[in-house]
Amino acid sequence: MMMGDLDRAEILRALLRKDLSSFIQRTVATVDPGASYQHNWHIDAIAYQLDQVAAGKINRLIITIPPRCLKSISASVAFPAWMLGHRPDLNILAVSYADGLSEKLALDCLKVLGTGWYRDAFPATRIAKGQGARADFGTTRGGGRYSTTVGGTLTGRGGDIILIDDPHKPEDATSEVKRNAVLNWYRSTLLSRLNDSANSAIILIQQRVHEADLAGVLLEQGGWHHLDLPAIAEDPCGIDIGWRGRVVREPGHLLHPERLPRTLLEERKSELGSYVFAAQYQQRPAPLGGGLVKWDWFQAYEAVPSQRSGDRIVQSWDTASKADQANDWSVCTTWLVRGKTAWLLDVMRAKLEFPQLRRRIVAHAGTWEAKLILIEEAGSGIQLIQDLKADTFLSIRGMIPKDDKATRLLSVSHLIEGGQISVPVESPWLAEFQREITLFPNGRHDDQVDSLSQFLKWHAEPVAMPSIRLL
Repeated sequence: MMMGDLDRAEILRALLRKDLSSFIQRTVATVDPGASYQHNWHIDAIAYQLDQVAAGKINRLIITIPPRCLKSISASVAFPAWMLGHRPDLNILAVSYADGLSEKLALDCLKVLGTGWYRDAFPATRIAKGQGARADFGTTRGGGRYSTTVGGTLTGRGGDIILIDDPHKPEDATSEVKRNAVLNWYRSTLLSRLNDSANSAIILIQQRVHEADLAGVLLEQGGWHHLDLPAIAEDPCGIDIGWRGRVVREPGHLLHPERLPRTLLEERKSELGSYVFAAQYQQRPAPLGGGLVKWDWFQAYEAVPSQRSGDRIVQSWDTASKADQANDWSVCTTWLVRGKTAWLLDVMRAKLEFPQLRRRIVAHAGTWEAKLILIEEAGSGIQLIQDLKADTFLSIRGMIPKDDKATRLLSVSHLIEGGQISVPVESPWLAEFQREITLFPNGRHDDQVDSLSQFLKWHAEPVAMPSIRLL
C-alpha cells in the first residue's frame, strides 16, 4: 500500500471517529447497501444534537421529524454503534413500539460493529463471546446495546443512554387509552431504568402523531432540548449543524427536496388528510377539540345524480341496543356509490326496539332498493346480522369496529377532504347531521358519525378485480 493510501485510510478512520454525520453515512451504506444515499443538512443537524448528548452538554433531547428521513438509522443504529466505539463500557437501552422493528434496528447495529471499517476505526470495541443475540449484545468492556418495546419488562436492565424511537404506532394516534399506556410506561417503568437519574441521557426521536403524544407531553413539561424538523418550514428559524455552520429556514423551505419533494408532500396530504399530515409531516398535531371534519370538505349537490350502470345503493346502519331515552339512536345513512365517489342520499334516525329495528332495516332497504347493507357487528348488530341473513334475501355485510370512534373517523377523513363525498344542499335531516359531524368528538351524540365512518371504511377498501381464467 502506498503512503498516500495509508494517509487516506487514516484520515477516513479519524473522520469516522470524530464526525458522527460521516459515520451515519457509512452506516447507511452498510445496512442498506443497495440504497442511494442522498446527504442532506438535516442529517448534520441530527448528528450535531446527538454529539451534544455524547459530550454531556445535553441529557434530555427530543427530535421531531417526518417519516422516511433516516431517523432510525441515525439515532438507533449509527449513534449507539458510534458511542460504543468511544465508550465500550456504556449501556444503551433502545426502545421502539414493535418487536419486529426493535429487533431489526438491533441487528443493523450489530452488523455495523462487525464490519472491518468499524473495527479499524474503533479497535478497542468488540462483541463479547456469547453476547451477540438478535436484540441484545454486549461488549468485552461490559457495555452494550439492549432492546425493548413500549410496555416491555426491563427487570435488571439499566441505561446510561435511553433511546426512544417512535414510541407510538401512528394508527393508535387518537386512542387516549393507548397513548396513556405509552405515557404511563414511560413514567412508571422507563424512567426508573436510568443508571444515573441526574446525568444519564434520554433521547426521544419520533414523528408527531397527536398533541398529547409522548413528545407533546414532555415538551409541555419543560426541560427538554428540542430539534424540530417539519417537512415544510412554517416559521423562520436557524438550525445548528455543528462545524458545518447553520441552516436558515424560511417559510416554505423544504426539509429534503430530493426525498420529500413538494409534489410528494401534496400527495401525502391528500392521502392522509390535513390532521394526520400536520402531525406526521409538519410536527404540528392539531387539537381534536375543533372537530375532526370540517364541513366545507364535503362537496354539495342540488339534485341526486341519475343512476348509471354499475352504480350501487349502499346503506350503513349503526344500531342501538335499546330504545329508551338513555340510549343512542339507531342510524342508517343511504349512499349512491359510483366508483370512488359517493353521494349521501338520506339519513334516518330512530329509537327502536329490536323487533322494530329488524323490520325497519328490511323496509328501508326496500324503499331505496339497496344493493348492500352494512351493519356494525357488535352489540345488537350481531343478532340482527344473523337473523337478516337467515330470513331475508338482503345482501348483508357485518362490519367489525376496530379502535375508538375518533380513530375510525380520522382514518377515513381524507376521503371527505379529498372531495369524494357529497351531501345535499338542502334536506330535513341535514342540519342535525352537520351539527353532529362537525362537533365530533365533543358532541353529545355520535351515531351518525359511526354510520358515516363505517360506510367510508367500506368505501375505502380496494375494489376486488375479477379473476381471469387462462385457457
